[in-house]
Order: sequence, then C-alpha cells, then structure tokens
Amino acid sequence: MVAARIAVIVNAAAGTAKGLPGIEREIARLFHQAGSDADVIALSHGQNPTEVAKEAMTRASVVVAAGGDGTVSGVAAAVVDSHAALGILPVGTLNHFAKDLHIPIDLAEAVAVVVAGHQARVDVGRVNGRVFVNNSSIGVYPSIVEAREALQHAGHGKWAATAMATLRILRQDRRATIDIDVGGRRGRWRTPFVFIGNNEFAVDGLRLGARDRLDQGRLFVYVAPRLRSRELPLLVAKAVLGRARDSGDFETMSGRELSVDVSTGPKAPLVACDGEVLSMTSPLTYRACAQALAVIIPRG
Repeated sequence: MVAARIAVIVNAAAGTAKGLPGIEREIARLFHQAGSDADVIALSHGQNPTEVAKEAMTRASVVVAAGGDGTVSGVAAAVVDSHAALGILPVGTLNHFAKDLHIPIDLAEAVAVVVAGHQARVDVGRVNGRVFVNNSSIGVYPSIVEAREALQHAGHGKWAATAMATLRILRQDRRATIDIDVGGRRGRWRTPFVFIGNNEFAVDGLRLGARDRLDQGRLFVYVAPRLRSRELPLLVAKAVLGRARDSGDFETMSGRELSVDVSTGPKAPLVACDGEVLSMTSPLTYRACAQALAVIIPRG
C-alpha cells in the first residue's frame, strides 16, 4: 500500500501556535519521526486557507489544518466532497471541532493520528454556499467579532479587545426581526441572536458547546426570543449551571434545510461562520451536507 501524500497548512498566528517558535520545522520533524514526511506550508498574513488547500490537493491526498477552528474550517471547505481527507493539528485557542472528534491536543499525538490515517465521514453545514464545520450565527456574536477586530487593529490584545467589544455590544439593544422556515415550520422572532449548529450542541452543564455526534445530517437552530442583549450573560450562567434548557429563555428546532430572513434595513446582515464574519444576502439558505467530509480521527 502506497503511503498517502500529506500536506500540512500551518497558521502560525493561531492560538497556542504563537507560543511555539519554529512550529513549521517542529511539525515537519514530528511527521518524519512518525515515519511519514509531509509538505509543510506556512500561511502568510491574510492568505486564504481554502485556496492554499485547493492547490495542495493537486499533489496530496491528506490535507492537514494546523491551526484553530477558523483554519480548520477554511481547509475543510476545500476538502469537502473531494478525493482528499482532512487531518487536524489543533494548535488554536479553543479547537472545538478537534475536541468533538477526540483528536489529542498534544502535537506529537495529533501527528501520530494523522499518520495512522483512520478515516471517518462527518457532516458539514453550508450557508449561501459557505461551508462551516461548527456553527453559524447571526446577531450579537458577529457584531462582537467585528468590534473586537477593530480594537485589535487599534493595538489592543485579543482578550482585552474581546472583553471591551463584548461589553460595548451587549449594552446596546441588538435584537433583530428574524423569520425562520425549517422544513415548512415557520416562525418569527425578535431576538439578539440565532445560532445554527452543525449537529446538536450541548446547552447545559460542563459539556456546554460540545457535540456527541457529527453525523446526524441535521442542523440545530437555537433562538433566544425573550431576552435582550444585556441579558445573554445570565443565560450563559444558567447554561453552565445546567438550567438553560428548562429556563424557557430559548427555543430550538432542527432540520436538514432551513431559510433565515433577517430584517436589518438596507444593510446586509453580518453572519459568523466558525468565527469568521461575512456580509451575506438575506434570506440565508442553510443546508446540512451529510457525511460530505472525510476526516482523520483516532481509532476506537
């Protein structure tokens, strides 16, 4: 059996990667040590990981995203519905997708998983054609990300900028009128946020935000119609304590396809996809793409 040709796309600016000087050389060394040389490609500032991954796929059957969820999502967008498989080296800040796939955070162990090459097929979501592996959201979250990036550009650190942006946005009434159609079930809400998950997310307890499965072939919609923006931290607190689902503060729906019409006046709505904020045309068309992505995961 011929070994898979491996290309690794590294975002050295991601999360924990910033604390690892020479991460590209270290990744190359770890693959060589594990018995499989890899073509290691460093992303330059502002470079699109999807386009880099598409080019890498011309010579590789395994394309590895070494970065956070944004990098993983960008590489996955190239790999989905292709001949290639996605590998993940979780060196970002939160690494939600990698954790849900039980990929080890330790870099050497994650390299060993990629080299072992055990594949599974998982779902992705699409909104107006844009792929996401974790979630897409409308409302306060994309506004917070937009404000945070402006503060970072002004010289603030990421975490300070996040805190400042969150306080600034939550002080405002950011509710929008949202019309949602899930398989013919229609509803209208005035809400500060809509969250669309690729498969079902835990909404209560210590596993808040985790997923047990990535192959249900369904999108899950979470809406908070009875809250103002400033009340969202209380909902998060209830979720951590395991009381969010029974609080009556949000509603859930699920389906394979859905349409979201966002009333924002003349401006196109901001939509976050795996942490990246985009301006999109409403109505937003969401679709679950069942088992469209081959991904390398640990055995067992």
